[in-house]
Amino acid sequence: MNRFWIFPLVALGTSLAQEPPAAPPIRSGLVEVNRIAAVVNGRPITAKEVGVMLGPEIARLMAEFPRRGAEFERQVKEARDGIVQELVDRELIMSEFKQREKLGAKLPDRVVNQEIERQVRELYNGDNQRFRDELTKARMSMASYRELTREKLIVQAMRQEKFKDAPPPLPGEIQKEYQEAKDGLRDTNKDVISYRKIFLPRVDPSNPLATPETQLQLAETLAEELRVGADFGELAQKHSGDAFADKGGLQEDVARPDLSPEFAAILFDAEPGKILGPLEDPAGFTIAKVESIQKGPAPPLGEIRDLIEQRVRVKKTSTRYEEWITDLRDDAQVDIKLD
Repeated sequence: MNRFWIFPLVALGTSLAQEPPAAPPIRSGLVEVNRIAAVVNGRPITAKEVGVMLGPEIARLMAEFPRRGAEFERQVKEARDGIVQELVDRELIMSEFKQREKLGAKLPDRVVNQEIERQVRELYNGDNQRFRDELTKARMSMASYRELTREKLIVQAMRQEKFKDAPPPLPGEIQKEYQEAKDGLRDTNKDVISYRKIFLPRVDPSNPLATPETQLQLAETLAEELRVGADFGELAQKHSGDAFADKGGLQEDVARPDLSPEFAAILFDAEPGKILGPLEDPAGFTIAKVESIQKGPAPPLGEIRDLIEQRVRVKKTSTRYEEWITDLRDDAQVDIKLD
């Protein structure tokens, strides 16, 4: 569930209502973890940090582009470059916070604990072991992950505290922002979808001549046939290798947490009726078509008014923020080392 936290930055003299930050992703993706990605005022940002944040986007793109290719590489680089800049800006803002720490400013440990608990609950269905397994894959300790989460929370708080004197939002601005934001603040764990699926296993026990390459070629052929009007149910009954083949591939009222995060992200972003795929996962290749989506409930305005008002203030001060962060960049020594 997307919730907002209210926590004090002691000695900053403010309490900040805000949307929780996106979880620092887990997988290391395609980034070498033993390299330096950038140096900010002599402090290194490691490629491991970049990889940790890039992981879920890499996973989604790998599912969406089984053959990888130029567009895959372009989107990976675009995402990576954005994350490197985000980490550079984080380091610059943290430098300011460290000056305030000398005056007593701090982020309570309970806030970090709550944020990590939220991530495990919402991103891993409450499975602590899976969460720790993913940390192990990324070669990241729990202490390092806590520090990454702590810094992300501090940076968000600093950005908002910097502009606490923004003009008060008007009623019309609040309502407009709520309408634009409420879908992204809904309880996504209550999203439900009905869709059709054709699944081709990477290795087909019934066909000893099948290889991952021939299975991918078949998936591409079937997807093209569907896009020009072939009947999904008929092709699913003939080709799909899962338990829903005899139902024409139809899976009804599937809760979002029952799907892998990468598959869910692609399905729930799709328009009903659009043919998706082939999508790739370790088991094989999937072609899907969304039949209907029932989104989880959005919180009422009264419950998240503080957050909505803060979002309006941030928009009103976006120019000031860009000037502030540009000044920080100009005064810093930044060396980005990734090509």
